[in-house]
Amino acid sequence: MIKFTINNIELEAEEGTTILEAANEAGIKIPTLCYHKDLKPYGACRLCMVEITKRGWPSLQPACTYMVFDGLIVETDTERVIKSRKVIFELLLARCPDSENIKKLAAEYGVIETRITLADPENCAMCGLCVRVCAEISQREAISFAFRGDKRVVQTAFDKMSPQCVGCGACAYVCPTGRITVEEADD
Repeated sequence: MIKFTINNIELEAEEGTTILEAANEAGIKIPTLCYHKDLKPYGACRLCMVEITKRGWPSLQPACTYMVFDGLIVETDTERVIKSRKVIFELLLARCPDSENIKKLAAEYGVIETRITLADPENCAMCGLCVRVCAEISQREAISFAFRGDKRVVQTAFDKMSPQCVGCGACAYVCPTGRITVEEADD
C-alpha cells in the first residue's frame, strides 16, 4: 500500500490510484467536470487541480490523472488552487452561460459572473466526455474533436450524419452542460 497525505490526512491506497480516486474514497471533495468513473482519465477541464509537493517544490497537478506515490503531499484548497479554479469557472461561465450545472459549481466557489465575454458562447465545456463515451463505451467513434484552439468543436466527420451513430444517447447522458440532446428521428 502507498502512504501519502491529502489536506494533512494520512491515507493509504493501492498502486495506480489517482489523487482524485483516493480523495473520493476518503470523502474529500475535489470538483471535476471531465471525470467519469467508467472512462479513462482525461484531465481536460482542469477543475480538479490540486497542489502537490514533490521534493520540497509545490506544483499544480490534475487530480484525475496524477497517481499517488509514497510520501506525496496533496492540498486541495490552498489559495493557489482556489484562484486557479475560480479562473476556470469564469472561462466555463463564458463558454456555457446557459448551463445550470456550471452555474451551480461556479457558485460553490463564489463565481457568479465572468469578466470574459465571448461573441458566440457554445454551451460546450470541451470536457470530452461525449467523445470519450462514444469511443470507449459505445465503441462507435461517431463524434470527435475537430480543429484546434478557439475553433475546436465536437462534431461528426465532415459535420454530416454519422453512419456509426446508433442513437444510443450516451453522449447526451454524460454531457455536463446539457448541450447535447437526443432527438427522435422522423421515419
